[in-house]
Amino acid sequence: MHSELSTIEIQPESAHKYSVICLHGLGADGHDFKGIARELHLNAESGIHFIFPNAPAQPVTINRGMKMRAWYDILEMSLERQVDIAGIYQSAKLVTRIIDQEMNKGIRPEHILLAGFSQGGVIALHTGLMFPYKLAGIIALSTYLPTLEPLKTEHSPANNGMPIFMGHGMQDSVVSIEAGKAAFKVLHALGYNVEWHEYLMSHSVCIEEIKHISDFINRIFS
Repeated sequence: MHSELSTIEIQPESAHKYSVICLHGLGADGHDFKGIARELHLNAESGIHFIFPNAPAQPVTINRGMKMRAWYDILEMSLERQVDIAGIYQSAKLVTRIIDQEMNKGIRPEHILLAGFSQGGVIALHTGLMFPYKLAGIIALSTYLPTLEPLKTEHSPANNGMPIFMGHGMQDSVVSIEAGKAAFKVLHALGYNVEWHEYLMSHSVCIEEIKHISDFINRIFS
């Protein structure tokens, strides 16, 4: 059982005012999205602490039990894929500890943003919706949300109005756009401030999406 996550970080160049915690996808690591941070050209960039945690290495069933960095186990690849729900909760606890560490530095929770791609998007959504204090927002890319049912009763009211950005590729063959839209529709029906974007791409990130993410963060960290 892992008690904490190793991280890749970009320290703020001026006074630390904001934090962005970005969670990678299955089999990647914290370096995966480090380069995108500079491409965002954020207005508040000099005051942002970027944190890219490494998921624990663990066996993944759909990859014949091979060990790789994963936030939780995936048991099958169907649209209604069975996943390791307990693993999602465990990873959410580890990410919550990183949020707590930033808060202990004096960063207000409403200045802490969660972002994630694919599996990392699941953990960003689950952690953010469960967190007891209002966060800045969530960016969930090419992802879905297998814990929607328990979150309906376990979510934190503090984050009911938190802005959520969801982006997905129309040609995604890893996490279907239908799965992403299903999560968006439920969150929207529950009253969350969630916006949906789709792009002509596969299971990846494109220039247009990066521009939209930049606009989203600049609105929040203004």
